[in-house]
Amino acid sequence: MFFIVSKVVFFLITPSNLLIFLSVAGVLLLVATRARRTGTVLAVTGTVGLLLAGMFPASELALLPLEQRFPPYPADGPAPTGIIMLGGGIEAGLSEARDQVVVNDAGERPMYFADLARRYPQARLLFSGGSGFIGGGVSEADIVSRHADVIGLPRSRVILENRSRNTRENAAFSAALVQPKPGERWLLLTSAWHMPRAVGCFRQAGFTVDAYPVDYRTKGWGDVLHVHGFSSDGLLQFDLAVKEWIGLVAYRLAGYIPDWLPAPDSPSASGNANR
Repeated sequence: MFFIVSKVVFFLITPSNLLIFLSVAGVLLLVATRARRTGTVLAVTGTVGLLLAGMFPASELALLPLEQRFPPYPADGPAPTGIIMLGGGIEAGLSEARDQVVVNDAGERPMYFADLARRYPQARLLFSGGSGFIGGGVSEADIVSRHADVIGLPRSRVILENRSRNTRENAAFSAALVQPKPGERWLLLTSAWHMPRAVGCFRQAGFTVDAYPVDYRTKGWGDVLHVHGFSSDGLLQFDLAVKEWIGLVAYRLAGYIPDWLPAPDSPSASGNANR
């Protein structure tokens, strides 16, 4: 039920959609009714909101606290026992329809997963990703299974988890599947903006992981005043950031993560089952 409700609620409150609805509703009130004050407020709110989110640095300000929360994994870091990649970088439906791998704007995830598999030939590999559609459908893990060679993954080494529909299930099903032992070091590979919620879910599942963030959308605090050349780029990032912040709040309230904004070596991470 949580999965279905989360999909429906976010569709209704996606910032770009909501701001467009406000603008259209305001114009309709101005043209077709006498509610000119309400219409003006709605139209101005929607238009200014689209401008701020699309052209100005609102998306950077919303994304940077998420992306900067976990530092990059050091190049000389110790070899891991295993590497976990969370789904989200492959368009499963399109991949199935076209019979080839179709990645989206998080395509760095499978790219770095393959690179880490090459760098650490002894590491166990786990791909966790089911279907993200309410009605079901082919899972990302199924696509990885069929096209592992194209992505550059050694299929014989990859453990596939194809039931998870969200980040909480990624963590719970991954922990049950690999059963990490004390002293093992596991890397968690996902988008930098998604890392706080992902690490929090794994901690709550009793599975301590080291963050390996990829798929950055910002350049850092030094470029926070960046102005987007295309408003669509800014709106896409703003939608992404708002969705992630809403996800953090919802997961904390539901008890799926131990902190409001999980951080490295969080004091609330009491479930250090594999260290």
